[in-house]
Amino acid sequence: MTNSEIQSIARRQSALEAGCRPEDFDGRENVSAVAGAPSGARRYLELPLFCNLVSYGSNIVVSAREDFLPLARAYADRWGVAGAFSTPAIHRLEALTEERGHRICFMAEYFLPDVERLAPLPCRYPVRLLEPEQFQELYVPAWSNALCEKRRELDVLAVGAYDGGKLIGLAGCSADCEEMWQIGIDVLPDYRRQGVASALTSRLAAEILQRGKVPFYCAAWSNLPSVRSALRSGFRPAWVEMTAKPIGFVEEMLG
Repeated sequence: MTNSEIQSIARRQSALEAGCRPEDFDGRENVSAVAGAPSGARRYLELPLFCNLVSYGSNIVVSAREDFLPLARAYADRWGVAGAFSTPAIHRLEALTEERGHRICFMAEYFLPDVERLAPLPCRYPVRLLEPEQFQELYVPAWSNALCEKRRELDVLAVGAYDGGKLIGLAGCSADCEEMWQIGIDVLPDYRRQGVASALTSRLAAEILQRGKVPFYCAAWSNLPSVRSALRSGFRPAWVEMTAKPIGFVEEMLG
């Protein structure tokens, strides 16, 4: 699979979820579409979304509830790619969403593999490929990024690193949509800063590609260790998203 093919698959998926065309992400003008609930969207998304902004770097595609769409589009046009995904502009958007029972909740950067740089990295600990039947006992807090208890049925593959008989790092992937599998990674605190995360991520990504799927990786912008791990593993920034969720949902996440 080439980098061009990977980029095309990602754009097709984003377009499906946003209600636009794949080529809309490469235009100079912003694009807007009424949010829907299409078949084939990432399985963890709760659709339709009230407001979601997506950018692959050239423009912003705004997907929102019909009554809010003009306001969201005006916001994107006013601030552009450079400003719309950061403060203080975000405060303007959240003021508008809060009046309608929503707040800005998720802000994330997504990464795709660069096949010209992606290669399994060495690990100082033995590494083992795990199929679903081999990680059913691993749904515990230590591995909550690699595996998802609420969506066990989506977890399809994992790679673990072991110190003797002790699991010290785990990268897992979930079949979030038909063509793209998302990678999550956990490493026990005493074993961090040893290259374990990037070694496991790169090996899992290579295995995913061999199975004909596109691996992708998500990180909060402020999570520099996670971003650095993605870059070392052969991933490159691909797109960003900002999503508004109901206020009750946000408050529940805050605890």
